[in-house]
Amino acid sequence: MQGTILILDGVATNRIMLKVQLSAAYYRIVQGVDLASLPDLLNRARPDLILTAMKLPDGTAAGVKAMVSTNPALAGIPVLAIADQPDRQAMLNALAAGIDDVLVQPLNDLVFQARIRSLMRLRDGSEDLPLDTGRMLGFAEAAPPFTGPSRVALVTARPETGLVWRSHLERATRHGVRNYRMTDVHALMQDPVPDAIVVEVPRTNPGPALALLSDLCARSATENCVVIALADGASPQCVADALDRGAQNVMTTGFDAEELALRLDRDLARKARRDRFRLTVRDGLRAAVLDPMTGLYNRRYALPYLTSILHEAAENGSGLALMMADLDHFKRINDRHGHAAGDAVLVETSQRLRQLVRPADMVARVGGEEFLIVARSGSPEQATRLAHRICAEINARPFQLPGAPEPVRVTISIGVVAIGPFSPNRPDVMDLMNQADRALYESKAAGRNRFKMIEAAA
Repeated sequence: MQGTILILDGVATNRIMLKVQLSAAYYRIVQGVDLASLPDLLNRARPDLILTAMKLPDGTAAGVKAMVSTNPALAGIPVLAIADQPDRQAMLNALAAGIDDVLVQPLNDLVFQARIRSLMRLRDGSEDLPLDTGRMLGFAEAAPPFTGPSRVALVTARPETGLVWRSHLERATRHGVRNYRMTDVHALMQDPVPDAIVVEVPRTNPGPALALLSDLCARSATENCVVIALADGASPQCVADALDRGAQNVMTTGFDAEELALRLDRDLARKARRDRFRLTVRDGLRAAVLDPMTGLYNRRYALPYLTSILHEAAENGSGLALMMADLDHFKRINDRHGHAAGDAVLVETSQRLRQLVRPADMVARVGGEEFLIVARSGSPEQATRLAHRICAEINARPFQLPGAPEPVRVTISIGVVAIGPFSPNRPDVMDLMNQADRALYESKAAGRNRFKMIEAAA
């Protein structure tokens, strides 16, 4: 199945006809007749798209959208309305209410199926997360209202067309509008990238515009932009092609500033929600693998990383060094100068360690004052030199601490386990960690402010 579609229509024959069209495309179909049945259907079916008649026995398509929007977990579900006859004002009212699009009977199957596919792609994705996970990371919170203004690019075949459209659109929207010629759109790929791109698809020669739609949706710089095609009088095949190439909307009745402004507002609001979702995911993932104080990787990231590097070293026959480093007498710093001073030492130590290792190496904070360093492709001799530099760097420059009358001297002890190139001994992660811990204990027992290196044991 490609997804679940909820059909809401009080006329049984309409529901049957729509089900036949959509079932042939392998969608799962759920049916309802009125607004009263909608809450239960939403909870049971969790549809990917709602297909509703403009008028229902007890309400309208706008009422469907309003009811869906009250549930943050379902607010991203697209709503497509079907009208019995063309009615510009009714269509504008529906768009103003948040309806994603309005199609008019009789439906052209080619365009209808392409519109369904395009709306399916627009789902925010946050609905698929388990509720508890979403709430923990903030996904289930209501999205902040879209405020704008945004940057809108108008791409036309002729400059004079773009100037006329821009003049009318600027009077209908608060967004900033710029013109681009179809033959000179490289500037679209430059910063700042527009938030929305409106592309004219000429009736007589649609090829370049359709190619541009594909290009915009394929490039990383513009793949998240809102893309609207203006295809006045285009054939059903051309409209379907524009939708399948990535246009979120295709306006087939020509330029209409009021309609375009409504579509921009709605699509840009969705873009803001999707951008917020991506940022929340990114920030959540970073929080899951980074230590918030030092910015180093944490233990949750370090152990799987070490497992991966061990496999890579075994396959390549390369060297590897693992170091467990622990600040000496760290408790004394906290006791004498306070925890703020201790935190400052940890942050400064992290910065110094980062400066000493190579970009390919990893530093993680795996305990209170304990650090894990993984040096890739290094020989035992290289590991020895690195451990010596770390001890010298921490010891050589006293630490400036908040509230301390003078700089404080800090030292570090390190346990090093080295796996030489082409070494036949490849211990697993926990064995390697245990060996590094034993080496660290020996360096502490020998007087601290030093390192102990051992060859990895099988």
